Amino acid sequence: MAKIETIGILTSGGDAPGMNAAIRAVTRAGICNGFHMKGIYRGYDGLINGEISDFSTENVSGIIMQGGTILKTARSKDFMTAEGKARAYEQMKQHKIDALVVIGGNGSLTGAMHFAREYDVCCIGLPGTIDNDLYGTDSTIGYDTTLNTITDCVDRIRDTAQSHERIFFVEVMGRDAGFLAQNSAIACGAEAAIIPEESTDVDQLARFMERGIRKSKKSCIVIVSESPKCGALYYADRVRHEFPEFDVRVSILGHLQRGGRPTAHDRILASRTGVGAIEAIMQGQRNVMVGIRNNEVVYVPLVEAIRSDKPFNKKLIHVLDELSI
Repeated sequence: MAKIETIGILTSGGDAPGMNAAIRAVTRAGICNGFHMKGIYRGYDGLINGEISDFSTENVSGIIMQGGTILKTARSKDFMTAEGKARAYEQMKQHKIDALVVIGGNGSLTGAMHFAREYDVCCIGLPGTIDNDLYGTDSTIGYDTTLNTITDCVDRIRDTAQSHERIFFVEVMGRDAGFLAQNSAIACGAEAAIIPEESTDVDQLARFMERGIRKSKKSCIVIVSESPKCGALYYADRVRHEFPEFDVRVSILGHLQRGGRPTAHDRILASRTGVGAIEAIMQGQRNVMVGIRNNEVVYVPLVEAIRSDKPFNKKLIHVLDELSI
């Protein structure tokens, strides 16, 4: 196995608060341990097009508190093709990059896994996604910040809900995972959460309307995981048709959930996993994601990290049900 001397860093997919803290940690830990570091701009597209620069400690000074990513990010269709991966590998050889640290979510780490298999490249993943849907880590970089952002927004929405005695359906991100919706519902005292993990069990709206609407509670907050078919607009329309006596409104939080200064938790998570990425390379680890489980750094094979069945604690549903009476 060739000695690794130069490490490239890229951020890919949707941005997440804490990505800059991760870039900083990987860069400084790498330099501290004798590696040459290179920043790759605009994700896999930047790797394909050679948007690559040398990185020093000065490049990452003063960024730990910034949201977004100084390396920019993109969702690369070209990298999904054989031609795109071939061009990316040629750029790695041209810039003498021996290993990649990829900060991103499910799609980004899937791309890293396939690239590593096809070209025998050392790829280390960091879990950078607000969805918290990567297997093998208790939390992902950006999740805690987004949870706090949602909670702050819903606290403000509740003022209007109570003033006008309305039902508000608040749609949050999360793709196919309900971690954001369920935990933000508990955190902000919502009356219900409609999540994909319960989609096959019961009619979640019917259950909520049966138990959640009482004469003494005329205003309600319902948190809904985003979905192209059954998002907040779908459930609000159902209430308008099935329960016309209620005043219903919808608030789709959208991309404001992605921005903002990362919380201390996300900065620490990003810093620990960033250092862990360099340690993994020094230990000869290949094609793993660095996560935190039970407050310990762990290395999870990429093929396991991208599994779609990250366990969801259904006891949280019971907690919300009891507290929303």
